[in-house]
Amino acid sequence: MRRLDGGDLLAIRSAESSVVTDLPVWAELVGHEIVDELAETGTGPWWFTVRKDGASADGAVRPDAGTVFSTGSRTPVGHRLWTYTNFDCNLACLYCCAESSPKASPRRLDPDVVGPLFARFREQGGRELLFTGGEPFMHPQLGELVDAAAGLERTILTNAMIFGRGRRRELLESIDRDVVMQVSLDSASPEIHDEMRGAGSWARALDGIGLAHSLGFRVKIAATRFDEDPEGVRELHERLDQEGIAQEDRVIRPVAAEGFAEGGIHVSIDSLEPEPVITADGAWWHPVAITNPNMRIADAPLDLDEIFGVVRDTLQVHDAASAAGREVFRCA
Repeated sequence: MRRLDGGDLLAIRSAESSVVTDLPVWAELVGHEIVDELAETGTGPWWFTVRKDGASADGAVRPDAGTVFSTGSRTPVGHRLWTYTNFDCNLACLYCCAESSPKASPRRLDPDVVGPLFARFREQGGRELLFTGGEPFMHPQLGELVDAAAGLERTILTNAMIFGRGRRRELLESIDRDVVMQVSLDSASPEIHDEMRGAGSWARALDGIGLAHSLGFRVKIAATRFDEDPEGVRELHERLDQEGIAQEDRVIRPVAAEGFAEGGIHVSIDSLEPEPVITADGAWWHPVAITNPNMRIADAPLDLDEIFGVVRDTLQVHDAASAAGREVFRCA
């Protein structure tokens, strides 16, 4: 740390389990800041990004070190709300945290039920609403759900494979162009993407990206990776340059050890920054953990005040006990 300027970042990797407790305590004592924490498995090794005390000399924003995965700051509670529109999907991805597949029960959100909740979210100063699944375009009332969230920053997370023709094409063309389409694309070429999501899915996702672009939608890309793979991520960024995807519209996220995933990083309420999410069954702490009963924060019928109240109370208790340790898991 002595070799770094104030505000510079240091990446630390350790397989010693005591680092999870000792490093944040040390950083707090000497005035440094733990800005990111990532576990390769539930039992380590662990990655930390530590910012040296003091502001940088030039005031410049410096890139996070030590990981290819996207990082960011805490999203204020009440700013963002996630919704699982449904759980059925045309794919059965090997790491799907929601356990979605063609055989999954649809468990669809009812527009009449969530419409008042969206209105309440707006009234409380909410800004961002994200629709995920399952595959949202398999919900026959997706258009009504999106319309009910008018006035908010809206994003639909999709594999972009099924909205090219028929009624789904008509639905796509009818959606307001201020709605963002976030498409899953895991790699620069088909091999990794198709291995995880199914043969032919990479090519069809690219077709969907092109279609959404041609219709005037802003398109974001989210890649999900098991491993730190700087070369593979570099190739993906080069491919996205060719597709005209802006740098700020790219998210590289790790697999969470939830749902179908047999590996990935361990997440819990103690370690994960909250991004509340609602489903037809209730509300959860974060969209990557809706199959985990320990991350459930409310039952149906849904009450937005209760959902955000539980989250804020939990954060208050945790933050009083420890000022460090949570991780931002970027999904959008």
